[in-house]
Amino acid sequence: MKRVFLFLATNIAVIAVMSIVLSLLGVNRYLTSAGLNLPMLMVFSLVVGFTGSIFSLLISKPMAKWSTGARVIDAPSSSTEVWLLDTIRRLAQRAEIAMPEVAVYEGEPNAFATGAFKNAALVAVSTGLLESMNREEIEAVLGHEISHVSNGDMVTMTLIQGVVNTFVVFLSRVVGYAVDRALSRDNDNSGPGIGYIVAVIVSQIVFGIGASIIVAWFSRQREFRADAGSAKLLGSPQPMMNALARLGGIETTSLPQSMAAMGIQDKPGFMTLFSTHPPIEVRIAALRGVR
Repeated sequence: MKRVFLFLATNIAVIAVMSIVLSLLGVNRYLTSAGLNLPMLMVFSLVVGFTGSIFSLLISKPMAKWSTGARVIDAPSSSTEVWLLDTIRRLAQRAEIAMPEVAVYEGEPNAFATGAFKNAALVAVSTGLLESMNREEIEAVLGHEISHVSNGDMVTMTLIQGVVNTFVVFLSRVVGYAVDRALSRDNDNSGPGIGYIVAVIVSQIVFGIGASIIVAWFSRQREFRADAGSAKLLGSPQPMMNALARLGGIETTSLPQSMAAMGIQDKPGFMTLFSTHPPIEVRIAALRGVR
């Protein structure tokens, strides 16, 4: 529940800050004496909706390193790190992408991939994952993360988030205007009243919840593709099935919210609609159909 709250709060905060900044700059001239200027409102909504998601994508790598304390392997200090670099290099070549940065961080079993560009990505693995799985299972997890990179999932999720944010901003202001007109008892056209402000805030929260459900659904579909991608890179779905089965039987720690969707799994909590990952048993069942 905390993760869901932080996700919603972050998106609402970004939209609110951008709305205030653009208002101060005079960009929000969609409210006129004649009513709503819908083309201007759409431009405003696009700017607000995409700015936060694009900015988050561009800073995803440094933020990932900072929030997890990940250490980039510049020079391997152990045989495990040598194997890790060699395995990721081989998988990257099969996926026809450039060698990503490779990092290790302290924590329970998990892994993630992030970065704004598929040829300049970051793949990070936790010490818990390296210690709890055999090398075939680890390779399957790495194949999953490399598939996220080669599929361009980071950019795809950014675009989806930007689109839904745009509709949240647009529709909330349309609702706010409609409510304000319905409550208005004068025709002095002095500008939006308290009804507009309250309706926009409430609508933005309600639509934001719906937008989060849509984004989470797309994220879950993307997980199936990454699992299948791992099976393709390794030549068999069995290693990924074994890795998922192993993950299903051990305790995992959730990643920071900014990277939860890019991890190997995420705890769904009590509201599965907001989960970025499908249940492990469903993912294993889907892999049984991969040839």
